[in-house]
Amino acid sequence: MNAHDTSRPRVVLAGDPGSAAARFVAAMNARDAQALDHVYEDDAVLVPVPGHPVTGAGRLAANQHLRSFGLPIEARPRHVYVAGGIALLIVDWSMRGTAGDGSRIDMSGTATDVVRRGPDGQWRYVIDNPHGTASFPESA
Repeated sequence: MNAHDTSRPRVVLAGDPGSAAARFVAAMNARDAQALDHVYEDDAVLVPVPGHPVTGAGRLAANQHLRSFGLPIEARPRHVYVAGGIALLIVDWSMRGTAGDGSRIDMSGTATDVVRRGPDGQWRYVIDNPHGTASFPESA
């Protein structure tokens, strides 16, 4: 199979840092808030808008907003760099379709994410930055 062939799903092993992205997709597409929260470390940071990191309840609310569209998300790790129990993931993602309210959604990006292997062997997000290197919005 060609390294750029996306026609078949990638096999993800439990010890694979990319498994965090696969678990995120599975939980998001199942609309399972609890499973989605378990993809993150307790004090993990999500950057739903460039320059505006959130944790805790803010992270939960941002992911709930994304789930509320009711659309499937796709994500494929493009690069995975591992140093011991920490990894940097570069992940291409997209969410497209018509939301429950009839609005057309066409979102995509390349995330820069940091995951850490826990004592249970699972990789969890420490930093989830779906917009990667996107510029901060202009100040008002």
